[in-house]
Amino acid sequence: MIKRVLVVCIGNICRSPMAEGLLREALPELNVFSAGLGALVGKPADATAIELATETGVDISQHRAQQLTSVLASQADLILVMDSEQKAEIQRRYPAASGKVFRLGEAGKFDIDDPYRKPRAAFEHSFQLIQQGVSAWVPRIRALA
Repeated sequence: MIKRVLVVCIGNICRSPMAEGLLREALPELNVFSAGLGALVGKPADATAIELATETGVDISQHRAQQLTSVLASQADLILVMDSEQKAEIQRRYPAASGKVFRLGEAGKFDIDDPYRKPRAAFEHSFQLIQQGVSAWVPRIRALA
């Protein structure tokens, strides 16, 4: 049964806040949260990430980055990451989480590149992939909620 979904990227200011916002919008009955493997703790989401999310009706302006911890990993029923390296790193750091870590792009077999400090086009590309990943995961999560 899935009640708590954790979304992870590196800094927790670009990809994971956008994915968290989209998942929250699609699955309001669940507890969706995000964190970073090397989080810029306390920082808001990147301005371009906020803009893109806002353009789709999702408000992530109140987001503040937090570091992934063993407590957060253990509380989550499902952990969604942006790429294979992050999946491997979480499984290395938190072996107990191994069976519940998947890429957001798992179904489409794609990774989502980090747009940090890149032009808006890089954010748009990442956001498009995040939207694809969320669309693929929402029915699967609903079936297990």
